[in-house]
Amino acid sequence: MSATTPDRHSEQPGRIMSGEIAEQPAVLRRLLDEGGPKIREIAEAVAAKKPRFVLLTARGTSDNAALYAKYLLEVRLGIPCGLTSMSTTTAYGAQPDLTDVLVITVSQSGGSPDLVASTKAAREAGAITLAVTNNADSALAAVSEFHIDVLAGPEKALPATKTYTAELLALYLFVEGLHGGDGADAKALPELARQILARGAEVKQLAGRYRFAERMVLTSRGYGYPTAKEAALKLMETSYIPALSYSGADLLHGPLAMIDAISPVIAIVTEGKGGEALQPVLERLRGRGADLVVIGSEAEVAKASAGFALPTDGVPEELQPILEILPLQLLAYEVTIARGQDPDAPRALAKVTETR
Repeated sequence: MSATTPDRHSEQPGRIMSGEIAEQPAVLRRLLDEGGPKIREIAEAVAAKKPRFVLLTARGTSDNAALYAKYLLEVRLGIPCGLTSMSTTTAYGAQPDLTDVLVITVSQSGGSPDLVASTKAAREAGAITLAVTNNADSALAAVSEFHIDVLAGPEKALPATKTYTAELLALYLFVEGLHGGDGADAKALPELARQILARGAEVKQLAGRYRFAERMVLTSRGYGYPTAKEAALKLMETSYIPALSYSGADLLHGPLAMIDAISPVIAIVTEGKGGEALQPVLERLRGRGADLVVIGSEAEVAKASAGFALPTDGVPEELQPILEILPLQLLAYEVTIARGQDPDAPRALAKVTETR
C-alpha cells in the first residue's frame, strides 16, 4: 500500500473529509457543465461498437458505483451486465473471449495493479474498454481505449466521498448517452445536494443514536442497494462499527433473525419501484421492533423511528442515489467524531489500495 495520509495532528479531526463532503454540489455542477459533452461523445463512440454484454470492474467504493451502473444498464437499456472477479485473470490466468464485450473499470485513483492488469487483459481479449477515474494521467486510463474523468479534484481524506457521487453522475451521463439522452434530468442535482448538506444539524442529532452501537444493518432494494453498501462501507472505515448491508430481499432470507428491539437498522427507501419492493421488508422490521431509521421521502420517514427526508419530488428514481448517500456520508462523519476518532485518517488504511 502507498499513499500520503493526512497529518492527524496538524488540524482538527475530520476537517478534510468534512470539506470534501461540502464540495459535492460544485463537483456535480462541474461534471455536468464541463464533463457532459465529452461523456456524450464517448458514449456515442461506444454505442457505435454495439456491445453485446457489459462487465463492470472495481474495488471498494468504486465497486458500489459499478453496482449502480449495473442497475442503470440493465433497467434502462436492457443490456445484460456482470461484476467481474479480477482474480480469475490476475491470479488464475483465465483468458475469456471478450469480443464485443464492454468492460467498464471504475477507480478513483486508477492505480491499483489488479484493475490495470485485468483491464489490459480484457482489451487484449477483444473487449471495448472504458475507464472511469478521477485521474486522467493514471495507468488505468492509459491502458483503456476510452476514459471518463469524473473531475472531482484532488481527494485527500481516506474515505471517498466526492469521488463516489461524481462516479455515479458520470456513469449516469454515460448510460444516458448510450441511447442518445442528454442527461437533462440531472440538472437539478447540484442545488438539491446543496440543500441536503445545509441540514447537517439534523444528521448530527441523528448520529447520537449510533455513538455506542455495536453493529448496524443497512438495507434497500433496486437503485438504493448500492447506497446501502456504500453507507455501510463509510461507517465501517471511519467509525469502525461493523455495518452489514443487505438487499431487502436477501435480508428476509436469513439475516432478519438477528434483528431485535436494540438493533439499529437504516433503510434507504428510494421513491419508485425499488422503494415499493422494500415495503414488505420494512413491515417485517417494524414487526421485529427494530430501531428503524429511514432515508427517503417525508411520508416514509414519518413511519419510522427517525430519519432524514430527502427533497426528491420530481427526481427520477435512478438519480436519487446521488442524493441518498449525502446524509449518510455526514452520518459516518458525525458518528466518528462523536466516538472520538478521526475520519480523515482511519487506522490501517491507505488512499490507494494496491491489490493484485
